[in-house]
Amino acid sequence: MSTNTESGVVNPGPASVVGMGSVAGLLALSLLAVELGRTKIVVIAWVAFVAMAGGALVGARTESRHATRLVWGYGLASGAMITSAAVFLVPQAINQAATLGGFGIALGVLVGYNGHTIGHRLSHLDLPMNTTATALAAHALSAGVVIGVIYGAMPALGLLLGLAIVSHKGPAGYAAARRSRLAGDAIAPILLPAAGVGLTGIPMALVAVPLSASVNAVVFGFAAGVFLHVAMDFLPSCEVGGEIDDVAGVSEDSHSLLDRLRVHALASTSIGGVVVFLAWLAIA
Repeated sequence: MSTNTESGVVNPGPASVVGMGSVAGLLALSLLAVELGRTKIVVIAWVAFVAMAGGALVGARTESRHATRLVWGYGLASGAMITSAAVFLVPQAINQAATLGGFGIALGVLVGYNGHTIGHRLSHLDLPMNTTATALAAHALSAGVVIGVIYGAMPALGLLLGLAIVSHKGPAGYAAARRSRLAGDAIAPILLPAAGVGLTGIPMALVAVPLSASVNAVVFGFAAGVFLHVAMDFLPSCEVGGEIDDVAGVSEDSHSLLDRLRVHALASTSIGGVVVFLAWLAIA
């Protein structure tokens, strides 16, 4: 990613071209999926895209730093994801085969953590790419595979689960855009992770291979573990040196602000979980 230091204008570069091309790919896959009657995964893919792209647009245009806004975005998303994974995915895994489902959950949490750790390690290397967008893209593409598999195996799963799973895209896009803008990088590469869920999820849902109960248990357990890890990773960390600090510019002297943000974190995560519960009551 290159920057014109005289004018301060960020040159798009190949990563931006890939980002814009990914949108065309998502559109083509969506048209095919609609033609084949797989509309549910298409809705989930586009909600993920609009949420992350919209969050990135807001983050790119925001000059000031809004710690409270970011806490509420992360809190609502993580609360909804934890509740949805625990209510919709964990029972599916355990009902198929309890022990194998449990192993799947453990595998998902560990793989999610390992992937996050590797992505963080890459961010410290001098790579010719936007490491923030690359790490988000790796997560989105892998998450899309998991979402596509579970919706291919059980297309009767409700939209509520899928929408809750991708609910963290908005806050993630906002934070990524703020980091990219502060680093002088272009925002367009974030289009790739925004489209990533659909780019891998739609093809996986279309192939829909019949699976045995044992395999289904591992698949659903793995999905639950991955999304539980992601959800817990998005729990607002109102500490110096955390995500909120990086994006919102909280200083170590802002003790009263951090205390207020912790109250917002408690409220937002709780409300995120309650919203999923109320939505379940409404459709049950």
